[in-house]
Amino acid sequence: MKYLNQLSKLFLVTALVFVGCEGQEQSLIDDRLEDNPIQEPPSENYSAGDANFSNYVAIGNSLTAGYMDAALYNDGQSNSIAVLMNSQFEIVGGTSDFNQPDINSENGFNTAVENPQGSLVLGRFKLDTNIPGPSPVVGGDPITPYSGATSELNNFGVPGIQVGQLLTPAAGGPNSEQNPAYSPFYARFASNPSADGQNGSTILGDAISAGPTFFSLWIGNNDVLGFAISGGTNDAIFTSQADYQTRFSAVINNLMQVPDLKGVVIDIPPILAIPYFRAVTYDQIVLDQETSDALNQAFAGFNAALDAIVANLGHDQADAEMRKVSYSAGANPVLIIDDNLEDLGPKFDQLEGAGAISAQQRAALVPYEQARPMMGDLPQIGDELVLLSAGSVLGTLADPQNPQSQIGVVVPLGDEYTLTSDEIVEIETARQTFNGIMQQVVQGANANSTRIAFHSTNAVDGAFLDLFGLSDGELGVRVSGTLLAPDFSPNGVFSTDGIHPNSRGNAIVVNEVLKTIEETFNATLPAVDVLNLPSVQVCAGDCVSQQSGS
Repeated sequence: MKYLNQLSKLFLVTALVFVGCEGQEQSLIDDRLEDNPIQEPPSENYSAGDANFSNYVAIGNSLTAGYMDAALYNDGQSNSIAVLMNSQFEIVGGTSDFNQPDINSENGFNTAVENPQGSLVLGRFKLDTNIPGPSPVVGGDPITPYSGATSELNNFGVPGIQVGQLLTPAAGGPNSEQNPAYSPFYARFASNPSADGQNGSTILGDAISAGPTFFSLWIGNNDVLGFAISGGTNDAIFTSQADYQTRFSAVINNLMQVPDLKGVVIDIPPILAIPYFRAVTYDQIVLDQETSDALNQAFAGFNAALDAIVANLGHDQADAEMRKVSYSAGANPVLIIDDNLEDLGPKFDQLEGAGAISAQQRAALVPYEQARPMMGDLPQIGDELVLLSAGSVLGTLADPQNPQSQIGVVVPLGDEYTLTSDEIVEIETARQTFNGIMQQVVQGANANSTRIAFHSTNAVDGAFLDLFGLSDGELGVRVSGTLLAPDFSPNGVFSTDGIHPNSRGNAIVVNEVLKTIEETFNATLPAVDVLNLPSVQVCAGDCVSQQSGS
């Protein structure tokens, strides 16, 4: 059980996420709750307006597919945004036979954790209220081919994809290190999986071949989110403005080649407000007075070296002050690596060469050449961000033999676990730029007649900004008098991976999008009953954290 013991520690997440959730036990939904919401009875007041929902096709990424809790699994698919959307379309002439590439797995395959070698497969996260935090279930399943008829599909949501993957056969294969566009979630239901990355079906091509009369397109999140989740370290998955413009335009142009096809496009929401970037705070290091005094004494040499390069080498005073480490009793900023900082190695070498510090002192400075405490309450930015994945690392020992090597306190936390102010600006700039491109392209497609509704998740009166307290200062959104929180607590609207909405979150999104469709196409559509859907599911002896030896 050594592996399970190590893995259980991986999911120790701050309990702050769960503070203030009332009626937790009452809100926990049993695993076998009916998947679909109770439909409102047909009414003559409901109308498709100028739209034709008879063959609705959904195109997008994990949000469309029903991926949640870090896996694609049965209940998530049953309450996907695509399914919930179609359930409302059905009342006004939409199809009653909405087909998805069913995964046929109760717990799915957890793509956020490293699966152990051997036969054990880890599935979706559930909530372990004893941690409290997410833990994967032991009984997962590998990703298997779709056994149904690919020609009859309506949902073409593929977890993890970027805009460009909608257009390339390489998304369907081959599965190799030389093909970064490959997606096992598309390959499993591709009408013609590619053997060479050049020839074969594409996601968009398969969706158009389904003969849609109405589509939804929610794509582009991963063109920004992937870079953010890497802590701003993987530039290769950060789409450029030019590529985004070209690729998104190609997607819309292809869709508009289908006569009379109408649909809705959804932009990229404020991704840095989601729990994955908010559950662990920048000032997560809580110390008592005795410990803070001891740490300050230990860092006196580092701070003195910073003063020395200012006085003797002309280093910038403000930069040196920003890097200095000073702890106090209470909450303290996390100590991090910031690769945007000047590497002070050469200047520390100069101090050693001049005899200002000894070789031993110089060696002790190596971990801090690009280190500094995190910053909070910055103008126009707020706090710098710590990724949820850092919750398992902060405070642990970088060297098990050295009790003074606590990560984030003495040893700087790695760059892959944080987003600095520069990275936040870079991500937000790209997100807003991509949203502007999407809106411009849709406006161009609508130049002669309105065929596409554009739904902005960033509207000042929308649910997203309300949920994150960006419009009224109150965290959460009220639904039928119930306050639902922007987290993965029992009263939350996010799944336990901290990124994707749970079923209730999906319903909130769908209801917002339906309003946009109504306004654009003169339709009158019923809303999804949000509170009738499940929130999170709780570990019931099936999670890694609950196994003996964990």
